[in-house]
Amino acid sequence: MVDVAERAGVSPSTVSRALRGLPSVSPQVRARVEEAARELNFAVSRQAASLVTGRTGVVAVLVPTLNSWFHGSALSSLGPLLRAAGMELSVYAIRDMAERTAFFERLPAGRNADALVVFGFDLTDEETLRLDDLGMPVIYVSQHVEGRPSVYVDDVAGAVKATRHLLNLGHRRIAFTPTLGASGFCFSSRERLLGYQQALTEADIPLDDDLVVTMSFEDRRGITEGLGNLLSLREPPTCIFAETDELAIAIVHCLGKARIPVPERMSVIGFDDHQMAEWTDLSTVAQSPSDMGRLAGELALKLIHDADPDHKQHIVLPTHLVPRATTAPPPAQPGGHESASAGRNG
Repeated sequence: MVDVAERAGVSPSTVSRALRGLPSVSPQVRARVEEAARELNFAVSRQAASLVTGRTGVVAVLVPTLNSWFHGSALSSLGPLLRAAGMELSVYAIRDMAERTAFFERLPAGRNADALVVFGFDLTDEETLRLDDLGMPVIYVSQHVEGRPSVYVDDVAGAVKATRHLLNLGHRRIAFTPTLGASGFCFSSRERLLGYQQALTEADIPLDDDLVVTMSFEDRRGITEGLGNLLSLREPPTCIFAETDELAIAIVHCLGKARIPVPERMSVIGFDDHQMAEWTDLSTVAQSPSDMGRLAGELALKLIHDADPDHKQHIVLPTHLVPRATTAPPPAQPGGHESASAGRNG
């Protein structure tokens, strides 16, 4: 570090601040230090630095799975942001209950990170209190955790938008399909169901539990059986609001196999604006996991470096409706009328 300081014409302490990404160093000085470090092939020893600063230079992430479009998009923006600030990213993927129990018993992030970002876990009160004991900033993503820093979208408002879109098209029998076994996203699932119910209630449409059918986009047989349950109702739905785009795309596929055209006989809308939604022309409610990852990273850095951080800050991102080709007015009945249920409730 002394050699880098001499070459850059600054003090060793300035080198330390510059390479740790602290805001007290001007961009010009930071550039000189980084150039000198590159010329000397200098790399910061995290272990040695932590003995002096008490910090590891690492932000840990806790995720329920790495096999997820949401997590991949969020981490793809979080990682570069941390690297630009001189920080490293450490990922803990908790794939089953045994790994989850072991993580909360040992809390390895407490020894190896300066902050922890928790993606989407529906934690118990005991687990939340265990994370409080880490003595570091813990930022929750894709969920609202009372009294703790959180970054999330307004799932209720997003689900209201999707349901209102279907209502405005003339639909009155609207099914909702929550996901089965969605790793870690129970918070979003409950909120989207609440938004769906809220929009129907505002439209004076009675809630019907038969129209809420849980499915998994990974289980084609389960989707087929769920659709069979909906289509065999005395008054079947004319549209389906799927909790996620992945499930919506799977539903459209299964409807096609059953020769039920979308949207001529059944409209389908999802939630996420997954990268496949545009390719399949799926109507959806868009959220941005990359924005959530970036904002979570910025919040983590702020909480690490600020002398008086706000540990109760909530960042709520908006959603927006993206109407595409899978939603349309309900099919007309013989005689030129819309579906019987739509006519009674419209």
